[in-house]
Amino acid sequence: METASARISTRCHWWSHTKTVTLIWFISFVLFYSFFHMALQNSSQNYPSSGGITSHSHIPNGERRARLYDKMARDLDDHGAAFLKQGETSQSLLLSDIFTLKDGAVTPVHKAANPPVRANVLYLSPKYSVPISDAVKRIFSPHFDKVIWFQNSSLYHFSMFHASHHISPVPATEDEIEAEATAVRAVAEDLCPLKIVLDRVILTSTGVLLGCWQVISGTDPMTIRAKLRTALPNAPEKQLYDPAILHTSFARLLGHPRASPTGPHQLRFLHELVESLNNQIRGSEEAVVSELWYVEEYDVLALALDGRMKVRKFPLECSSV
Repeated sequence: METASARISTRCHWWSHTKTVTLIWFISFVLFYSFFHMALQNSSQNYPSSGGITSHSHIPNGERRARLYDKMARDLDDHGAAFLKQGETSQSLLLSDIFTLKDGAVTPVHKAANPPVRANVLYLSPKYSVPISDAVKRIFSPHFDKVIWFQNSSLYHFSMFHASHHISPVPATEDEIEAEATAVRAVAEDLCPLKIVLDRVILTSTGVLLGCWQVISGTDPMTIRAKLRTALPNAPEKQLYDPAILHTSFARLLGHPRASPTGPHQLRFLHELVESLNNQIRGSEEAVVSELWYVEEYDVLALALDGRMKVRKFPLECSSV
């Protein structure tokens, strides 16, 4: 009996030891899995996409643009009409940096960009830009007269990606610039023309009247920017715009409208002008974008201010829309 009891005791001890070891391994596995999963989550949340902007891959591009435009549309109410105080305008520049009033007329200030800005933009044909420009002038000219700058309708464009910009300049030799242009041409050959529609017009707190567009078909702007990022590895990590945006500057307001109300009523008046423009041109016609431009801007904001520049035009050569 003692032998049998010893055997039973030994088996019980072995079984108890086995359960203890198994439990320890199980707890260790659970803890490891939990910490591993947390680390993966933390990595995916904090790792920036190209351009230093967190990835929103779970949000459709069109929806991301719509949310971005909603936020931009609130800017005037959130920050007030800063342009009435001669404050900052686009790209961290002051209005006084880029415009002056001479003899009652708005004149752009052409300052040399050193080194030249190298911008990649999609071009909007005058077939689509001229009717928009006419509507903008028709609605805003009577109220702003000499304190508004209208974007040249022959240069309506969508900024895509900068190989160098004035905030983070990247000097380049002539050979390096030619190599960049060749790389951009190769990107254009792989892009499909975009069929787009004007989603809305907004006025920012800095006085920029913007057309915000949605993509119906063709290569999405996020894809275009990603391809340009790959093709231009020396470009500034921090780009100027959200990678989803597709926008065009129509005009820049530089001062107070004539005979307008003051205070909060003035904001309401500005909103009414924008709404009037939206009622005329929003969603009225689809446009086709079929050119990618590589632009050397020898003056700051040359594309916006009719400054000195050199333009290389590349057709989007994927199948037509």
